[in-house]
Amino acid sequence: MLGRKVPGFAPASPWALRLPQKFLFLLFLSGLFTLCFGALFLLPHSSRFKRFFLAPRARQPGLEAVPEVPGLPLAGARESPPNPAPAAPAPGEEDPSSLASPRRRKGWPRRTQPTRPREEATVPRGGGGGRGEGPQEGSPPFSFDFHAFRSRLRHPVLGTRTRGSEEPQSLVQTQREKIKEMMQFAWQSYKRYAMGKNELQPLTKDGYQGNMFGGLSGATVIDSLDTLYLMELKEEFQEAKTWVEENFHLNVVFRMKAITLGEKLLPAFNTPTGIPKGVVNFKSGSNRSWGWTVTGSSSILAEFGSLHLEFLHLSELSGNQVFAEKVRHIRKFLRKIDKPFGLYPNFISPVSGNWIQHHVSVGGLGDSFYEYLIKSWLMSAKTDTEAKDMYYEALTAIETHLVNVSPGGLTYIAEWRGGNLDHKMGHLACFSGGMIALGAEDAEEDKRAHYRELAAQITKTCHESYDRSDTKLGPEAFWFNSGKEAVATQLSESYYILRPEVVESYMYLWRQTHNPIYREWGWEVVMALEKYCRTEAGFAGIQDVYSSIPNHDNKQQTFFLAETLKYLYLLFSEDDMLSLEDWVFNTEAHPLPVNHSDSAGRVGGQL
Repeated sequence: MLGRKVPGFAPASPWALRLPQKFLFLLFLSGLFTLCFGALFLLPHSSRFKRFFLAPRARQPGLEAVPEVPGLPLAGARESPPNPAPAAPAPGEEDPSSLASPRRRKGWPRRTQPTRPREEATVPRGGGGGRGEGPQEGSPPFSFDFHAFRSRLRHPVLGTRTRGSEEPQSLVQTQREKIKEMMQFAWQSYKRYAMGKNELQPLTKDGYQGNMFGGLSGATVIDSLDTLYLMELKEEFQEAKTWVEENFHLNVVFRMKAITLGEKLLPAFNTPTGIPKGVVNFKSGSNRSWGWTVTGSSSILAEFGSLHLEFLHLSELSGNQVFAEKVRHIRKFLRKIDKPFGLYPNFISPVSGNWIQHHVSVGGLGDSFYEYLIKSWLMSAKTDTEAKDMYYEALTAIETHLVNVSPGGLTYIAEWRGGNLDHKMGHLACFSGGMIALGAEDAEEDKRAHYRELAAQITKTCHESYDRSDTKLGPEAFWFNSGKEAVATQLSESYYILRPEVVESYMYLWRQTHNPIYREWGWEVVMALEKYCRTEAGFAGIQDVYSSIPNHDNKQQTFFLAETLKYLYLLFSEDDMLSLEDWVFNTEAHPLPVNHSDSAGRVGGQL
């Protein structure tokens, strides 16, 4: 999960150890929102699990969260609350309710005015101590109206494909089942050899804990929850969910775990500019920047710029606006300061607010900042015009100064260093084809076709980086110079660590165009993963994509289960499975809901 955002791998350097660019932010938040989302919204139709995830009602309507008491059952765990809101169906089951009741239509927060049940149940906005960093002691828990949330979905989460059909299985169904089997194998291998550790080491058949997760464990479990649910791996999903219930220790129920983690991150924002530093000590509350950053005191664009979706959603879950306020301040600060040629450098001082070293990259260190601008617009149901404007302004600057076409006709996004271009593109930057496709619809009318073509050309270039290797898997970085195009030029850039960015773009381009080439390319990746990355005890990266004899790296990355396999599965699924009308994927491929202001256009209000 962390390595996804970190360029570089060679063991002798800090980059080689895959130092995290999203340590406490994208790591914890991706897991955090898998918890609050995979658990809160995608729970099976079971009163037992509803009680685990959604605390019983007490003195007020809505769904409360109560603390766990070690050694004691949850309040109300032995009996169901009266008139409970229906839970989501189990994987493969249909929701018995198909129409929204009047009560449902009250719930999901509107941008024009708050609903009365929410006002009555919420803690004071801004929380305790005047700083808004948590609920006041003794105040009632915030009430999230899950019933109303479900009514606003326009498509069932798992889509409407026919299950149990007597018709012969189609090719695409067979392909999807193969990807499902790969996920099941990856999970079972992790469970057998590394359950509770952060990652599986398949060659040595043990777990890797490391110190990158702030002392927390089980990163693979948390990252796998929604993928297991999506693929209807019911037994495995229950195993993962039970582990989180019993072993992810924050002494509170699931939604409160998410809120507590968010609150623990708030000290990072205690800087003169409000730009957060990269590391928080949970015990002392102190913050610091990564020592390896420029000057050792810089904050990283892809790190502090990739909080918006999660923190806005956390404010919705908690009723505490401090999370939304923190990230809105970041965006407003970035919009007003000077930017070289409209570009956003990767490093900034959280103290002075000055850019440090004019290095611009749409790959590592910068990538998800741009992604979160367009996705903030989409998650707001297209009301967040500031995010939209900033995205298209940034995209214009990128196209003007970074996009190039090679002599061989390949379109790529170079890196910019103080006015000079490095004519290379990192694997991490290959997400941009999907991002540009996602944003094409809302561009100015005369630019829409252009952006669709640009997205297709960038995605084609990334496919070429795969196709020109012996393994049909892409290198960490590829260059366009000295007569070489879309290939790595040194061994230190020739590795592949199960990264998802290329198949991510395939999925978005497929949903936009339904051009069968994207499924063909995706299947090539599936076959390559099977041939070169599958080991006896899980999947592992390879150190040289240009060698047909794989040398594995002994790491089954968490993002392989969270992203790579999920995007491949969606590529071979119908468009209404996790429909882009209802969901926005965060940078680690965990779905967050589009904030539809009403239920118009939804289909049956089903999950």
